[in-house]
Amino acid sequence: MRVPTSVLFEKAYGKFCIPAINISNPEQVLGLFSAAKKFNAPFIIQTTPAARDYASPSMLINYINAAEELYPGLVFAVHLDHGNEKHAADAIASNAYTSVMIDASHDSFVNNIERTKAVVELARPKNISVEAELGVLSGVEDDLSVDESNALYTDPNKVKEFVEATHCTSLAVAVGTSHGAYKFSQGEGLRFDLLDEIQQKLPKFPIVLHGASTIDPKEIDRINKAGGNLSKKAKGISEEDIKKAISYGICKLNIATDLRLLWTRIFREFFMEHDGEWDHLKPGKQYMEELEYLLEKKFVLLNAKNKANLYK
Repeated sequence: MRVPTSVLFEKAYGKFCIPAINISNPEQVLGLFSAAKKFNAPFIIQTTPAARDYASPSMLINYINAAEELYPGLVFAVHLDHGNEKHAADAIASNAYTSVMIDASHDSFVNNIERTKAVVELARPKNISVEAELGVLSGVEDDLSVDESNALYTDPNKVKEFVEATHCTSLAVAVGTSHGAYKFSQGEGLRFDLLDEIQQKLPKFPIVLHGASTIDPKEIDRINKAGGNLSKKAKGISEEDIKKAISYGICKLNIATDLRLLWTRIFREFFMEHDGEWDHLKPGKQYMEELEYLLEKKFVLLNAKNKANLYK
């Protein structure tokens, strides 16, 4: 059953975190729903503008609708990730999303407020939550690309003013993570000092962590052995940091790169080991099976396993 994204956060705050999984194909949708049923975990399923442009918004929503019929009774929300005004308006009008994100983080503080506020006013009549972003993450994801020199940490002294001015219902912050496979390539970690200040300014307010894949180094090695050429500098957020972040009000953790690395490794290995094979359904089935295992680790890490009953 679809529940308001804000309701997921209310019960999770300070105790566990909701995994927010970016999807772009049916294998990811089926693997996610199957894992959530098996491990009784609430989740957020996300579509990005790049995925919507790739497969069309209606196709992605119909994937989700079909999975909901196949796996009734699951507790989840549907979210637009990194949307602009056009995608946000379309998602709101579709009545399929429980929340949308307006990403105006690259704009000035004033413009970010104005753009976010406009989307909130559009979403509010339909009881759709709005996630905003303050601070800029570096890295590459879909068609987003930000150089490290242009990345900016979230200023804790501005978060209260921003939330009160926009009435957004959750806030994505820049506290050290980055998009893509090369997070913390210089050895940095999460800025818990910033998270602490943000929580003090916004007590009990849901905070979102983007760029939060863990990047298993074994996956990088296997991809490279199967013909890939990923840098050994590929590094994700540590499990210890993720666990610690929950107590600072992180209610939603975005995960995309880990799913993509798994896809890349499985398909590279399969076609390298099966010379002459051409059927993509075989590695696709393997992907869904291994995705369940990957997502179980995420549910356990975020303390979300067996938490779905809290919402029923």
